[in-house]
Amino acid sequence: MTGAIERFKAVAARRPDAAQVRTFARDRSARTWALMRRHPIFTVILAIGALLRLIAMLGYPPVMFFNDSFDYLHVAMKVYPHPLRPDGYSFLLVILKPFHSFALVAGLQHLMGLAMGVMIYALLRRKFKLPAWGAALASAPVLLDAYQIQLEHLVLSDTMFTFLVVAAVTLLLWNDQLTWRLSAALGLIVGVSWLTRSVGLPVLLGVLVYMVIRRFQWRMIAVMLAACMLPVIGYMGWYKVEHGKFAMTESNGIFLYARVYKFADCHKFADQLPVDEMALCTEVQNRLPNSQDGIWNAASPLNRYSGKKFGAQQNTIANRFSKRAIMAQPGDYARVVAHDFFRVFEWNRYVFPDRDTYKQYEFDKNPNPLPDWHMGGGATAKEEADQYEHGNAQTKVVEPFGSVIRVYQDYIYMRGTMVGVLLLIGLGGMLVMWRRLGGKALLPWTLATGLLLAPAATAEFDYRYVLPAIPLAGIAAGIAFSAETRTRLVRLRRRTPTVLAPEEQPVVVPEVEEKVPEAAT
Repeated sequence: MTGAIERFKAVAARRPDAAQVRTFARDRSARTWALMRRHPIFTVILAIGALLRLIAMLGYPPVMFFNDSFDYLHVAMKVYPHPLRPDGYSFLLVILKPFHSFALVAGLQHLMGLAMGVMIYALLRRKFKLPAWGAALASAPVLLDAYQIQLEHLVLSDTMFTFLVVAAVTLLLWNDQLTWRLSAALGLIVGVSWLTRSVGLPVLLGVLVYMVIRRFQWRMIAVMLAACMLPVIGYMGWYKVEHGKFAMTESNGIFLYARVYKFADCHKFADQLPVDEMALCTEVQNRLPNSQDGIWNAASPLNRYSGKKFGAQQNTIANRFSKRAIMAQPGDYARVVAHDFFRVFEWNRYVFPDRDTYKQYEFDKNPNPLPDWHMGGGATAKEEADQYEHGNAQTKVVEPFGSVIRVYQDYIYMRGTMVGVLLLIGLGGMLVMWRRLGGKALLPWTLATGLLLAPAATAEFDYRYVLPAIPLAGIAAGIAFSAETRTRLVRLRRRTPTVLAPEEQPVVVPEVEEKVPEAAT
């Protein structure tokens, strides 16, 4: 007993008294204030971004929903490997489930958005020596874009995925060489991003190629790969136990069918078409207007097959058919891919693919009611949302906050042309550094371009898929103005001989030798 009392006294003696706590608080406040004074422009932009996110949370509590939200939520309520999408985001919902608060989910995603802005600013300011205004400008799109803020307020995987990719890029660009701990951290981040969205696989390939080009140690590359594959292989093993196939999902063929649905002409490869794929053929006059109608519309040819919708058999048949169509019509495939890719850079936003889907990307005055779709297990989508919330999960509109964020969204957002300008600036910086294969801008620029190209090549254009590329494009554009790039540009200018116009050529006056007469002798 005496020993316990002595230990208690020792612990109590080590506890800081009130004066120490006040001193610590004052010092912390002073350091924070000093930091804000050193970075005034970014502080203002960050504060505005935080205020806008607060207004969104106050104006549209507790959160907003998209059609895909209820699949993620269903997995969180009954954990299993989803056949269409990997479960990384659903795992986040599972972790937050004990709090029964969609507002917490939205708040965490808004913090991720702010954190991305901080990472971009810190990386460009500290590592690449940009002026404060330049680094702040590069961070502004992710902090102030209204559609980015609205995406963060949706129950969707996109914000988490973008945050992980920006974190991976920041970690890799900040360090010229990696320790094994940093390599493992990088691999885990990339692996979790792959578990969050299937497009994380191209992210892994981009990171791997960059590390090889920049001559990172092979051991560190191996550590990164091992750390990345650890959660991925574990997930694929779980998928095999549940569905009988060692895979991440079984939806690649289904989504690829959406891509070829717009142009596949079975008359051009009828001699190669097996009987079980003929049901996927559609005459031009009978095609539905959008590529995604080939998946989701009730009249989709995929619904001509019996058995489980989006099952393994359906995915296999759709995958074979899609590849057959691409091989037979490569020009048509290239045309639809190019059309969707360059659509990203249009100045105006159009209602696409339909009014109801487009409306879900807006802070709408009248949010859709929670759907009564049957999700399995006897529950509807609305019932599962209410169970997660432990109350009414329906999105509400609270004025005047709702009006403020709606008006803001009408005017302040990244136009597609602006995204194109960022990519062109980044490309210009890479061309200056061509001897180093584009320099460090190679990583964010190729990832940004790849994230824009992947949906066009494998599914269909969607405004939602543009947003994850914007912070990466901002980083690449910022690196174009880095000290290293500027120095390289100055050297190139010095090496380039200046060619003068004819009228600017200097006039050379022939030198006349003046002869002095010899003295007479």
